[in-house]
Amino acid sequence: MTTQPQNPNPTPELEALPGLIRGWAAELGFSDIGITTPDTGEHARHLQSWLAQGYQGEMAYMEHHGDKRYTPTSLVPGTARIISVRLDYLPAPDSPKEALTDRERAYVTRYALGRDYHKLIRKRLATLAGWIDNAVSGHQHRAFVDSAPVLERALAQKAGLGWIGKNNMLIHPKAGSFFFLGEIFTSAPLPVDPPFETDHCGSCSACLDLCPTDAFVGPHLLDARRCISYLTIELKGSIPEELRPLMGNRVFGCDDCQLVCPWQKFSKPTREEDFQPRHGLDNSSLAELFLWTEEQFLKRTEGSAIRRTGYEGWLRNLAVGLGNAPSTIPVIEALKKRADHPSEMVREHVQWALGQHGL
Repeated sequence: MTTQPQNPNPTPELEALPGLIRGWAAELGFSDIGITTPDTGEHARHLQSWLAQGYQGEMAYMEHHGDKRYTPTSLVPGTARIISVRLDYLPAPDSPKEALTDRERAYVTRYALGRDYHKLIRKRLATLAGWIDNAVSGHQHRAFVDSAPVLERALAQKAGLGWIGKNNMLIHPKAGSFFFLGEIFTSAPLPVDPPFETDHCGSCSACLDLCPTDAFVGPHLLDARRCISYLTIELKGSIPEELRPLMGNRVFGCDDCQLVCPWQKFSKPTREEDFQPRHGLDNSSLAELFLWTEEQFLKRTEGSAIRRTGYEGWLRNLAVGLGNAPSTIPVIEALKKRADHPSEMVREHVQWALGQHGL
């Protein structure tokens, strides 16, 4: 865990403040920052088109809040600038590709292996906002971490933190894309950073071509209804049968479109102890996790993003993984123990999985 520095209390002019903010952010553990205006431009139009085509599936919240999601000044009136921050989360050492090839091993998206990032980043952003307020009092500052309708990747690109790749991830040429983003909306008219205008994807289409469920309609266009992250986290009902065999052992989220990206060789291991794997989630078998009781699930996912899927969703996802696993004794026995589960959804996925093994 990064040591928290003492609260600075300078009174600089606005022109000098970005340099100070960058230094404070680094002391708080952030990997990079950038400052931009609240205009989202073409990104707003892209979101509206995406929603109109229904690619959001059951994520109705994407349509809520009117124009606040793509108009920061509607979300926080008086916003003059947005400070975008990056925090790397990839555990070290880590072998995600190895985990994906072991079909009896559960694969959990790398961002969810440790503690939930929301509280950690929000607390540090609040601290940073407080220091900025001490430096230039009389302005309003509000911090967000994936907790409000904010086009964070669009704003980060405008703030110079990377380009938006064909897989819709923000990519930095020296840091890959395994990082979290957060924002501070401020009324202070700070100098802005130049946007990251160069797209380094070139002719590469690995992320589009190698998506397990073929979820990309084209560059920068994802049909979330086919995305494994959506299916294992956002979807509350049954997973479409035709997609189940394509999911492999991915039981919470999916990193494939990042793992195949050539720029991931520049990903930086996290320095945050809270983002390191807990409860062996980076090296657990599907059968082992499937036999967790609800009490064990709640205890071992306390403070984890995995809680979002709920216990029934967790068993549903694991049943699919077990259906795609080799027909070993541990796999078959685990499925049989859940064949009479009280949840109709869980039972349905268990029966499908047993059918995959000819039972």
